[in-house]
Amino acid sequence: MNRNDVTEKIISTKVSKGIKWEDVAKKVKLSKEWTTAACLGQMTLDEKQAKIIGKIFGLNAEETKWLQVVPYKGSLDTAVPTDPLIYRWYEIVNVYGTTIKELIHEEFGDGIMSAIDFSMDIDREADPKGDRVKVTLSGKFLPYKTY
Repeated sequence: MNRNDVTEKIISTKVSKGIKWEDVAKKVKLSKEWTTAACLGQMTLDEKQAKIIGKIFGLNAEETKWLQVVPYKGSLDTAVPTDPLIYRWYEIVNVYGTTIKELIHEEFGDGIMSAIDFSMDIDREADPKGDRVKVTLSGKFLPYKTY
């Protein structure tokens, strides 16, 4: 057994029981974005959170412990994603990455946006021409230090 096996069981149970990520997040008392990432094997749950997730998805004690192991993050199958939705994010970074970098440096100086001290919100935005996906990313600015 490994973390990937647990992730597959979570996904399988979610589908078979019709569970919504937002409902899982409410029970864990965290955002749907972070909770989903954790259930998909990208975040580490503490013991209390893992027990809640374990109960929701019918995990045994060993499987629940795997939720508390620090995962290998960013583990897509290929360097260039092949899933169309994920590929569009890759495309956004390829097309707008230099613009994002330039504007962050102009506003904040030489540094990076943290993906550790970070939050994300995904919402539906009504539009008469077709609903839109609204993604808000917020990361702490971390300046490079001189020494």
